Amino acid sequence: MEELLEKLLEAVELGKVDKKSPYPPQLKGMDGAHEITINAIEAGIDPQKILEEALIPAMERVGKKFADCKIFVPQMLMSARAMGASMFQLKPFFASGDIKTKGTFIIGTVKGDLHDIGKNLVSMMVEGGGWTIVDLGVDVGSDRFIEALKNNPGAVVGLSALLTTTMVNMGEIVSSIKVQMPETKILIGGAPVNDDYCRKIGADFYAPDPQKAVEYLNRIAS
Repeated sequence: MEELLEKLLEAVELGKVDKKSPYPPQLKGMDGAHEITINAIEAGIDPQKILEEALIPAMERVGKKFADCKIFVPQMLMSARAMGASMFQLKPFFASGDIKTKGTFIIGTVKGDLHDIGKNLVSMMVEGGGWTIVDLGVDVGSDRFIEALKNNPGAVVGLSALLTTTMVNMGEIVSSIKVQMPETKILIGGAPVNDDYCRKIGADFYAPDPQKAVEYLNRIAS
């Protein structure tokens, strides 16, 4: 059983989605995250253990490599795809309550901005870290964030922006959320924002990369 978990960790870390996937070359023709997860479930491994001892450590390694510039967006996306293939098999166990999540993370690219690569990377990393994701997509205004919070009390919010012309909308969204739900934790990220801007608009945390977002969420969940 431990061997299966180690193989799954390796498959996710290296971005091996399934057996037919040619990437990475050194694992060509071998089972990927899809098959290994099925085998682990059929072998009777607790789904919670699959999450905590394979997927979460794998994505932690990926996040650290990305933060240290040892891998880049394409490799990270492949790892995220492999993680998604495994998570697909675990979804029924989340729904049934057999897998306990750390909390709910609501994320969206702010109003006026249609870029989603950064948002998607953060979503995948956070989900791989054991959180339930509510992805609102792009061009999201304060009303949709507030509606999602009402449907998911106690959730943490993540705001993404890639443009200097749209980052200004973060301030209005943060203000609207804090007025109605002042206890809500809000983190922001994206190319044009920084710590100073985070403090200026009253958000709680600035994440310069996906791994820092995961680390912050884990701190407030513990």
